[in-house]
Amino acid sequence: MSTEDNKRLVRRYIEEVVNTGDVECLAEFIAPDYAEVYNNVRYALGLEGAKQHILGGRRTYEYLHLTIEQQIAEGDWVVTRATMRGTHRGGWLGTKPTGKTVEITVVNIDKVVDGRIVEHGGAANMLEPLLEAGAIQVVGPGQ
Repeated sequence: MSTEDNKRLVRRYIEEVVNTGDVECLAEFIAPDYAEVYNNVRYALGLEGAKQHILGGRRTYEYLHLTIEQQIAEGDWVVTRATMRGTHRGGWLGTKPTGKTVEITVVNIDKVVDGRIVEHGGAANMLEPLLEAGAIQVVGPGQ
């Protein structure tokens, strides 16, 4: 596949699966040996893990929607900068739901092999939006 094909696949995955929560067609986009990489640690999730990741995100952020701002591709790799918006309705990493809409800048890095995503990683600016929503608070002297 060309880099343009890879970008199109990742875009379709975000629009047709992540933004809708329709995990029934997941195998069309995600390889059976799919893994996620965070802090240089590789987690073999497979299709079931990818499904739980998407559904978990949608439980935490009702109306979750990613708007793709930019994509860059080289070889098998696709980098997507997006804005994620959603209403904070579910707990996550010890945070309590606030019911407030949050906007988070994300950068996803996906590896596409043979027309499916085999690896995903990236980063998200979580601190500022969750502070603004009141999901987390700074505690310390002078507070």
